[in-house]
Amino acid sequence: MSESASPSFLARTMRRRSFFRVAGATVAASTLVLAGCVKDPVEPDNTEAISLNLGTGDPGLLNYLFLLEQLEAAFYQKVVTTPPADLQAGELVALTDVRDHEVIHREFFRQLLGSNAMATVEFNFTTINFNTRAGVLAAARTFEDLGVAAYNGAAKLFTSKANLALVSKIASVEARHAAFIRDLVQPADPFSDVVGAGGLGAVLTPPQVIAAAASFFPYTIVVSGLPTA
Repeated sequence: MSESASPSFLARTMRRRSFFRVAGATVAASTLVLAGCVKDPVEPDNTEAISLNLGTGDPGLLNYLFLLEQLEAAFYQKVVTTPPADLQAGELVALTDVRDHEVIHREFFRQLLGSNAMATVEFNFTTINFNTRAGVLAAARTFEDLGVAAYNGAAKLFTSKANLALVSKIASVEARHAAFIRDLVQPADPFSDVVGAGGLGAVLTPPQVIAAAASFFPYTIVVSGLPTA
């Protein structure tokens, strides 16, 4: 019997499905399920842009996280639209759930920012091998680890307690995404390289995160106006 049909694999898949339903419901209860979140907006033409300034203060931080959610949603959309042949059926179902969460997060930030929202970005994924399970999961681990570190670094920079509370709810879902992906990639020891001696996860500043993800952006992302303390 293949792993994809084995009782143990199906049990793990069911547990993950239950987790994702609970995680999605938690976010939805915090007004993250918004009108129009199930359909991607039309992508604008960004070919003439050479830089994108995320702004200042809390709106700038929200645009920063909005950009990262756009990146994750676009990545997972590409994966589930044309999944690699060696990706197991249960894994595809779970990754589709992750995609749905990222779309919800993306649309939440769009609605929260309103007229302050940055434009929709088209990303460069040419460095990712979408043809193999290993390539997809390695990229997913990179995006999820980076996202968690980004939320950890941004949370302390908000001045609005309301914004902090909302962002913290999304951060908890992103942490569960990261744990799920790491369990798939390295089940024997998923967390030793991301959790410090004190038991805390990685923390990255906006400049560090943007530098790490620079190859995926079609132009320069300007974060110099964002809070630093």
